[in-house]
Amino acid sequence: MKIVATFKNTALNLFAKISLFLGQILKMKRKHIFLSAVLFPAVMAFAQQNGGMWIPTELNEKEMKDLGMKISAKQIFDLSKPSIKDAVVQFNGGCTAEIISPQGLLLTNHHCGYGQIQKHSSVEYDYLSDGFWAKDMNGELPNPGVTVDFIADIKEVTAQVLAGTQNLDSKASEDLIKKNIESVKAGFKLESWQKLMIKPMYYGNKYYAYLIETYKDIRLVGAPPQSIGKFGSDTDNWVWPRHTGDFSMFRIYADKDNKPAEYSKDNIPYKPKYFLPVSIKDKQENDFTFVFGFPGRTTEYLPAIAVEKIMTETDPAMIAVREVALKTLDEKMRSDDATRIKYASKYASVANYWKKWIGEVEGLKKSDAMGKKKAYEQTLISKNPQIKTTIDELNRLYTEQSTFSLNKAFYSETVRNAETLSLANNFYNYMQAAESGKMDAKALESFKSRLSGVYRDYDGELDAKVTAKLLALYTNKSDAKFLPAGFDQYKNEAQNLSSIENLSKNSVITGRGSINGATTYSDINKVFEDQNALIQNLKNDPLMKLFMNFRESYMKTTDSQFTDYQNKIDILQKKYMAQQMETDKNRTFFPDANSTLRVTYGKIKGSNPRDAVTYGYQTHIAGIMEKYIPGDYEFDVPKKLVQLYNTKDYSIYKDKTGDVPVNFTATNHTTGGNSGSPTLDAYGNLIGLNFDRQWEGTMSDIYFDSRFSRNIMVDTKYILFIIDKYADAKWLINEMKVVK
Repeated sequence: MKIVATFKNTALNLFAKISLFLGQILKMKRKHIFLSAVLFPAVMAFAQQNGGMWIPTELNEKEMKDLGMKISAKQIFDLSKPSIKDAVVQFNGGCTAEIISPQGLLLTNHHCGYGQIQKHSSVEYDYLSDGFWAKDMNGELPNPGVTVDFIADIKEVTAQVLAGTQNLDSKASEDLIKKNIESVKAGFKLESWQKLMIKPMYYGNKYYAYLIETYKDIRLVGAPPQSIGKFGSDTDNWVWPRHTGDFSMFRIYADKDNKPAEYSKDNIPYKPKYFLPVSIKDKQENDFTFVFGFPGRTTEYLPAIAVEKIMTETDPAMIAVREVALKTLDEKMRSDDATRIKYASKYASVANYWKKWIGEVEGLKKSDAMGKKKAYEQTLISKNPQIKTTIDELNRLYTEQSTFSLNKAFYSETVRNAETLSLANNFYNYMQAAESGKMDAKALESFKSRLSGVYRDYDGELDAKVTAKLLALYTNKSDAKFLPAGFDQYKNEAQNLSSIENLSKNSVITGRGSINGATTYSDINKVFEDQNALIQNLKNDPLMKLFMNFRESYMKTTDSQFTDYQNKIDILQKKYMAQQMETDKNRTFFPDANSTLRVTYGKIKGSNPRDAVTYGYQTHIAGIMEKYIPGDYEFDVPKKLVQLYNTKDYSIYKDKTGDVPVNFTATNHTTGGNSGSPTLDAYGNLIGLNFDRQWEGTMSDIYFDSRFSRNIMVDTKYILFIIDKYADAKWLINEMKVVK
């Protein structure tokens, strides 16, 4: 079923395209076949075998080899000699990257390097649209502030961190843990380029120390045009089949001693302890794979009640808010090209998690995650009756917290997606900092810079409509006890629009009012010239008064109440995690992701997400051409790539089909932060670059189901094809060790 074909209309109807896709899925009649509770342990074992984000010092080598791995766990992580871990880095604090040459050549996602590509772009040199490829090392571009972190060592320090806490109450235990952590840190002798990070695992039942080495001279080497690097853009986001060349290349530079150093023209390419060979061998379904990277956050061990609240309350609330915002923006973007261009990136950002949460809810339902968790809880209780007390108390706390959780979701998403309210919130924080003496010159410049970025793509008149509709949604959906006095007036969208418009006309916040003869659009520096005058203006601003009333009501009725419950839940979750680990001896537990180095493994595999819908595991350039829409901002294709396709000039990069593979899927358990992670084969060769997940399995942050959970990767054949045949940058290929 070619759902993608329904998307290929115009660049102006993105919301319609995404909505149509989701609507087709959500409205389909399908049969849910769920295993009974009796079979649940077997289901858990299978999911556990294929899911998991494992600390690389604690790998299950036998299981990995049973699945097809041909190397040893020591070859993945070894402190005594070079290993794969020496080629895997955290890129700029958020993504993952890997070293693929003996001269420090770095590979990561295009979307991970997007900010740097954008900063180097101009009207004259539009690297976003045209791509960038250095002709040699002298042409590589520096990126001040960008860092690359290596994990030099990992040590478990649980005994030291938890020493003396056994019989303390939660507050005293927390205070002692903080002291113990500082004591542990003091025991490490660090070089100037090193830092030590101590992270809790298993909800604070274990602690690990990470020795980190940071390199600061990182230069842009190459990036395809966004018509390759972002092909499919928002419509294809979270979707399979996918045809995106989501990669970019950087290089690490070091001083003459190969140590980290600030940028200098005298620095030389970093000589890594280890770099990844790049394989262009054909892939087969069920081939073993593993992904090495820095996954951001998962919550796999929540009780059933928590999953129920996410699935039926908080996710739907956040979806509802973003849907209103997206529809309102889309109406204007369809009719006005200037707005479409101005809001394209912003719209994509809002749509990203809106789409993810819809998939998450659908996946949790289809996997029967709540039912299986309830069955698992009963299994645990049958082995350890004390767990019933824990589960009962968690049920009570989550149930009592739920009204506050729901209001928090509505409030947070309203302020985040109504930019006028978000700006008011920023100015509120500015006033607090300025009046308390915490807004120094450096902080002020940073704040003004962030504001300028917001105003560059802000339309006060359009956002007045968004704000009016979101305030109506909030007022109509919220319990009366959460509403500020007089907030009933915001129940009607039409009346709201008139009201917000009137409040916006003379507001400094919207840029439609002035101070010192300047607006936030015309001269932001002048606006901030007289701090006292600005603060007084803000305090008298009716739009700020609206926000303050909104915020104060939230803080009074929701914030502390939600936090109090959450603190109690967190304490009990730590206990529940310990009880699970103590009771279920047949299950090997991995710690939830927390942006630390992890290994996940699985197999190359297609999927059967719905009745009569089957996806293959591999896409090809032919699929790019099927989606091609000349001039479209999502589905345009560079002329040279079209020419290469027409002439079938594929060199050594085609597979057994005669075409160049572009993307593939596997059962590796990934999440945010795994962007740019290397996907390796059974021998430790690089075969792909992780960049996304399949929509039907986005619930894997909460519950991994190997039937539906798939990660999406760029094939190394396509990466090398673009570098070699499209970019004519064979000098980069020559640096690599290519496995044919």
